[in-house]
Amino acid sequence: MDTKNSTSGLREDKKAPEFQLPGDGGRTISLADYSGKNLVIYFYPKDDTKGCTKESIEFNQAKAQFKAANTEILGISADSVASHDKFKAKHALDLALASDEEKTTIEDFGVWIEKNMYGRKYMGIERATFLIDADGIIARIWRKVRVTGHVDAVLKAVQEMA
Repeated sequence: MDTKNSTSGLREDKKAPEFQLPGDGGRTISLADYSGKNLVIYFYPKDDTKGCTKESIEFNQAKAQFKAANTEILGISADSVASHDKFKAKHALDLALASDEEKTTIEDFGVWIEKNMYGRKYMGIERATFLIDADGIIARIWRKVRVTGHVDAVLKAVQEMA
């Protein structure tokens, strides 16, 4: 398997990969749940870390603006459902979070990548966001996301779709 990007064919204007994952609160979350609505999926490395917390809080604060543009928000990481539940409670998040401990969906979206920190190479989740339209087609992809200003950029793209 190519560890750099297992789905080099994943591009804008292509159908988003189907998924069915355990979600916060014990529910199951699938792409089909969002049929007829736009969906922002943000992949993030780890619950309750500085950047991931900031990103999740900012998406949460903008939730009403996304909803006004017929858009739902879903965060996905490899953390457990229990971790997601604690993360949501600690930061009063009202967003859907899905757990991909097997990393299947993470790999399907091509965000399981080789990282390098202080000269040490390891595999991890690339912070990335996918905007999927109401028909399940990828409208925009943001890779190597920097948290500051990101939610505003995604919201602007969503509003331009309307």
